[in-house]
Amino acid sequence: MPGQVPTPRKPSGSRKASDKPSGSGAANASAEHPDSPAEAAFDAPAEIAKQQYANLPPNQLQQDAAEFLDGVTASEGDAQAKLEYCQQRIGYRFKDPHLLLEALTHASSAAHRLSSNERLEFLGDAILGMVVCDWLYHAYPEYSEGDLTKIKSAVVSRKTCGGIAKKLHLERCLIVGRGVTRNRSFPKSLVSDVFESVLAAVYLDGGLEPVQRMLREWLAEEVLEASNGQGAGNHKSQLQQTAQRDLGDTPSYHMLSQTGPDHNKSFQVMAIIGKRMFPPAWGRNKKEAEQRAAGNALAELEDKPLPFPETS
Repeated sequence: MPGQVPTPRKPSGSRKASDKPSGSGAANASAEHPDSPAEAAFDAPAEIAKQQYANLPPNQLQQDAAEFLDGVTASEGDAQAKLEYCQQRIGYRFKDPHLLLEALTHASSAAHRLSSNERLEFLGDAILGMVVCDWLYHAYPEYSEGDLTKIKSAVVSRKTCGGIAKKLHLERCLIVGRGVTRNRSFPKSLVSDVFESVLAAVYLDGGLEPVQRMLREWLAEEVLEASNGQGAGNHKSQLQQTAQRDLGDTPSYHMLSQTGPDHNKSFQVMAIIGKRMFPPAWGRNKKEAEQRAAGNALAELEDKPLPFPETS
């Protein structure tokens, strides 16, 4: 536990204790932790809040923030708290917080529909598709248009977007009307929609680069899983069929080496059919390396250039 976090000077107009929401979670947090670091950070100016968050252990930050946000309404102070919490969760600080406010505001809480997150959701859907398509196009040059379409459909699905949004706790950041807050859980479609609206807000605020960085981090596992099981891109399946049909044997895979730190390893794998060894290939994990090694084996059997040649 780091040293005690200094209590920031609250700006004029900040909430008094009597103005805090009456929800049970917030009331308990206020009674038991009247000056909890997370609450103080939510009320502080942006730079002070950033400094306080940096000094909080992740577990304490998550617990304090969850207690503070539980049951709040869309008052001005609560909206500011949600903006700060959302920026911490997505790892991006907005130059124009109004964009994020719009991205988090559901139509049930907006003065009119044009001030809700629906327009940003429309833009975010297109940005998500474009970034993923560009990613797949360059990462999988050996995949056909049909294979890429299948992978993209799986990666940008409502289910995937909703799952990522829940991992980021974006549902805690939503600003909704009273009719929606009566239910303790939000519809899945609402949670996936806010994922797209937040992407659009980041794009308008900071351009394409931060959106690409976020999506490559958040969707890496989904892209890999989808790419390993789609159509002609599934080299292992093709190689097994070819080997059994033409060679009367089943391929096996041998890992030759691995390099890099634990969080960023690379693996080198070779495909073997009977006694015949094929050119190895590198991958970011064992599954990817095996797929690429199978692709090299298929190419050699068909006298085609290797799709994954060794790099010097």
